[in-house]
Amino acid sequence: MSQTDQYRFQVNLGGMIDILANHLYSSPRVFIREVLQNATDAITARKELRKVAAESKVLKEDKALGDTASESNDYEGKVIVELSGSGEHQVLMIQDNGIGLSEEDIHRFLSIIGQSSKKGADLLASETSFIGRFGIGLLSCFMVSDEIVVLTRSVKEGISMEWRGKPDGTYTIRRLDTELPVGTQIYLRCKPGSEFYYEPAHVEESLFYYGALLPYPVMLSVDGETKLVNLPSTSWMQDPEQLRSRRSEVLDLGYRLMGERFSDFIPLRTASGRTGGIAFILPRSVNLNSKRLHRVYLKHMLVSDKAENVLPEWAFFIKSLIWTDELQPTASREYFYENEQLDDARSELGTCIREELLRMAQYEPDRLQHWIRLHELSMKALAVEDDEFLRIMYRWFSFESTFGRRELKELIREADGRPLHYTSTVDEYRQITHVAAAQSMLVINGGYIYDSDILEKLHWIDSNLQTERLSPEEVSLSFTGLTQEERESYYGVLRVMDAALQPMRCRAELKRFEPASLPVLYTISQDALTLRSMENTVEETTSLFSNVLDSLKAGVQQNSGYSTLYFNLNNPVVARILEATDTQMVTAATEMMYVNALMMGHYPMNRSELGLMNRSVLHFINWGLGNGQNS
Repeated sequence: MSQTDQYRFQVNLGGMIDILANHLYSSPRVFIREVLQNATDAITARKELRKVAAESKVLKEDKALGDTASESNDYEGKVIVELSGSGEHQVLMIQDNGIGLSEEDIHRFLSIIGQSSKKGADLLASETSFIGRFGIGLLSCFMVSDEIVVLTRSVKEGISMEWRGKPDGTYTIRRLDTELPVGTQIYLRCKPGSEFYYEPAHVEESLFYYGALLPYPVMLSVDGETKLVNLPSTSWMQDPEQLRSRRSEVLDLGYRLMGERFSDFIPLRTASGRTGGIAFILPRSVNLNSKRLHRVYLKHMLVSDKAENVLPEWAFFIKSLIWTDELQPTASREYFYENEQLDDARSELGTCIREELLRMAQYEPDRLQHWIRLHELSMKALAVEDDEFLRIMYRWFSFESTFGRRELKELIREADGRPLHYTSTVDEYRQITHVAAAQSMLVINGGYIYDSDILEKLHWIDSNLQTERLSPEEVSLSFTGLTQEERESYYGVLRVMDAALQPMRCRAELKRFEPASLPVLYTISQDALTLRSMENTVEETTSLFSNVLDSLKAGVQQNSGYSTLYFNLNNPVVARILEATDTQMVTAATEMMYVNALMMGHYPMNRSELGLMNRSVLHFINWGLGNGQNS
């Protein structure tokens, strides 16, 4: 029987620390967040310890807790950051008056990578009041310092301890003879090349960037001068109704934290109250594909100012501040896991925005119309997903039409009970807009994103509203036909026109229609359009893919009809072509009218059609020069 030997992994601590400290985080600047986060968690832990003691009615003068009952009521957590020295001799000290660490805590939590004092049995699923969970945050300090010194005294033991760690994985622990205040002090000496991260202005900006919303004072001391860095208490932020009553403060907060002047906002809050925020409505129109960057705080500490997934995709007209105590951060604590909690929170926050817009529709229509004009595309995106939202909002949506760009309520009034006709593509609309407008026919351009989807759904939300898709072929049904005498008169020239168009799978028809300035109208069935697209693609693709397309073309070609080029007898140029006796001239004019119609309809031309255009142009040039010489 073969023997199986078992071995234990060997870990290069220096290499591990280098990976965590220099490659896990996006910037060395993040060390400020990590030490600030640890300080905040320590204060939270001390508060919870007091709460447990108070609830068990044992909070009194007790050396085990290191506090007195009177101190309990007066306790206020705070963080002090102090800068001293200059250049490579600069030292950054971060001090908190939180729970502190005992000797056992130091061995467990500072000296074991991945061990966190804030986690339960399940690292990701445990409920906790703390921010950190992975036990690796302190290692980020090695990005800016070659040594981390921690002085601490636990509220439970009262023994002062020192821990010194180095990036090679070694550390020392010793008991101090002096009695430190309860809490923790972290000392970082500037590492060569990291002077920028120790500059007072940069430290202050970073403290505000990460900790602006912390509920405890964060103080910065430089050259004997101490000042408050984070914002004063903003407990009102958790209450949507208070947000409404503090409009100027909310808008000022948006400017200070997001660097942009806003004029309106929507309060956000989930049903549980564990996730909330402020959705600032962007004061400018934005592109549908623009990044949706939001600023997210986990338990008051900034996790990311570039979060893209905390609001629904349709809310791209929103830039939000989000605070939460339930979403789960990744190890770098710069993003959140895509899980059921995030899905639920995103859905509920989207509902807040939706309901506020509905409230505007009922009570503040002028305010709503202002934002619809600025962010109509986003509003339409939501309406396509939400029938109830569409039912309330559709009246204010605007559409391009042959009567100009109008709000839908105006177009419905113009239709006067008749169905609303619309095209499904922009090119279809461009083909028929002149003809329809000349005949006072109301046609809506449904070719832009979301427009046809909304128009198709109107009859489901209001049975009195009827919509009908209109194709260029259907517009041609309103044309005036020829008399029997005209048919006989133009029979010969029509055959010449048909022969000229035959290679393009197109046929000619003579009609009368308005406006007279439009000489021809090109219409094409969906099957014929599909075939045309395939043929154009074959010309531009590889031989292998061309063979595949040729096989597909064979199936489409059997069923596809011809396109039609309608010549307008009311147009003087067309009238002159029909009177011409030169067959070559009629053929060239027909080909020129064909390519002109393609360009008017924004159809891409294939190589044969481009060649056709060149031949027709040259023919007319030669003909014109010849006439000039004869004259």
